[in-house]
Amino acid sequence: MIHLEQVSKTFRRRRVLDGVSLDIGAGTRIALVGSNGAGKTTLIRCLLGEYTCDGGVSIDGMDPRSHRREVLGKVGFVPQLPPPLKMPVGDLVRFAAGVAEADPARMEEVAGRLGLDMDTVCRQAFVKLSGGQKQKLLIGIALGRDTGLLIMDEPAANLDPESRRVFFNILAEREREAPETVMIVSSHRLDEVAPLVNRVIELDRGQVVLDDRVEDAVDLTASLVCTVDVPRPDEALAKALGEWKFEADAGGLRWQGAVAGPDRLRFLGTVSRYAGLISGLTMTEAGK
Repeated sequence: MIHLEQVSKTFRRRRVLDGVSLDIGAGTRIALVGSNGAGKTTLIRCLLGEYTCDGGVSIDGMDPRSHRREVLGKVGFVPQLPPPLKMPVGDLVRFAAGVAEADPARMEEVAGRLGLDMDTVCRQAFVKLSGGQKQKLLIGIALGRDTGLLIMDEPAANLDPESRRVFFNILAEREREAPETVMIVSSHRLDEVAPLVNRVIELDRGQVVLDDRVEDAVDLTASLVCTVDVPRPDEALAKALGEWKFEADAGGLRWQGAVAGPDRLRFLGTVSRYAGLISGLTMTEAGK
């Protein structure tokens, strides 16, 4: 599917990519990780044909620069930073669908499942949407059509826990319906994307420092029933758990809610900030 051979890119004498060589076959789901400035976004831009680079890049045997239209027709892309587009949301969806020869209603349906009220935002300028609304729409455009390659740069960064749960479910559906789809998820935190992937590639200073297969056994649709006990009410912890839609008992000493299985590490990272306040924590997979 994807072949990279000694790919290098320099900006103003700074080597951002330095001899990256990779082969990525059908059905591979990659976590592309590394600190800010490691070269992740630059590598993605080379895959999309947006940058010239030294070395060779091919997707299904085609160079993304010289066969850009054909390559982009195979790619669903969610950027890290939303483009500053002033066109109305409805026009943007129709334009994206037209370019990809896709059904705009399907894109709107995916965005709606993520919690975006398309009837409300249809006539609004894209640039005027909130960060979460933009992310939901961009994911809807990328996942609302059939593509052999999904490239997502920090795709869930602006999503609330419920939208993340739906996002995981949509990815699980894609896996079942098109298991040959290649997925590349870029993030600076492995715990954010580890449950989604079966291969981890880490970049550091533009070079591949880790390329490892990982266990492919996480159910993206799993849900965990969680209980958090505290010896006394705490406003900061209450706010953090409230963002996860947890509800407290009458005394505010026991909080209960549900966490999407792939989000367990993210949730534990949240509550770990209040470890000194928590007297009990249980997480049980729903239905068990």
